[in-house]
Amino acid sequence: MKSWNLLYAFTLLHGFLYAFAGDTECPKTTAVSGDRRTNKNAFRIVQYNVEWLFVDYYNQADCPGEQCTWKNQTEALTHLSYVSNVIKDINPDIVNFCEVEGCDELNMIIANLQDTSYKSYLKKGTDSATGQNTGMITRIDPLVDLYRTEDRYNYPIPGSKCGYTGTPGTSGVSKHYITEFRLNNVDVAFIGAHLLAYPTDPERCAEREAQVQLLQKVIVDYYTRDYEIIIMGDFNDFDGKILDANNNKPISQVLDILKGNFGAYSGKYQLYSVADTMAQPLRFSDWWDKNNDCNSTANEFSMIDHMLVTKFIKDHITISYIYQDYDEFCGKYNSDHYPVVIDLVI
Repeated sequence: MKSWNLLYAFTLLHGFLYAFAGDTECPKTTAVSGDRRTNKNAFRIVQYNVEWLFVDYYNQADCPGEQCTWKNQTEALTHLSYVSNVIKDINPDIVNFCEVEGCDELNMIIANLQDTSYKSYLKKGTDSATGQNTGMITRIDPLVDLYRTEDRYNYPIPGSKCGYTGTPGTSGVSKHYITEFRLNNVDVAFIGAHLLAYPTDPERCAEREAQVQLLQKVIVDYYTRDYEIIIMGDFNDFDGKILDANNNKPISQVLDILKGNFGAYSGKYQLYSVADTMAQPLRFSDWWDKNNDCNSTANEFSMIDHMLVTKFIKDHITISYIYQDYDEFCGKYNSDHYPVVIDLVI
């Protein structure tokens, strides 16, 4: 209880300071990359959309506030404590977070964990409407500062089957970061991304396909330089080849583009979904209360959170699962997503 009170006081102080200073980013790595794992031969990597992990007030989204899942700072702090407990239970070496506000929240998770082996890294994006970002906590420091591509891509892309008939436009990847790790002398490009929402909306589908064309360019660049690749995030889309528990099928080619099966760089590389290593009935990572009755049922789950990896990484996965150890319902303090987990031995 004492540590909770200290954290609450710390958060109130941050809320006051950053009302004026704006939220923080922390993309800079250390001069010498550290490795604070207890087991140097194993890596546990987690993808987790933590549903509006906001403590510092963000005006445009009114979060925490009446327009947000968490109506006040007390609820936001409770949510943060639930997220921290999930992380503690999984005990990952690297976590990619989606829907996190900034480094303040990442550092509060680390404080809750009381684990100094973690460091926080986040490169702020450009989604000013939500203020959401992607970031990580990790026991292994990246080799390069987190960076982004600020390019934009025309949509609809050639060959799109989204059904979008509106005015053509351009789209950028508003929430993502790119960095590099060396995992036991293996060079790995690491990309965390949160793509535009609404899997079945034709316009969002077209915009998402443009987003992943930009990421495909990043992937092929690393692939031609002999990097292993891990790209993960909330892609807000389904995999049409490795179906989820409810056989959801995409209207987009987002996953095929990222895997290297379609798009401008089709056939230049190949990535694989870690979901292929899981039994189909267990492939669900997100709850959408489609009938608005506030109770989750089996047909309301889907898999829109993904990890795609090169063959070398896939071949070295020893454990893969989706952590589904909490219930989904209206009024819960856990996320409406579940963490995707893999263990690597390299």
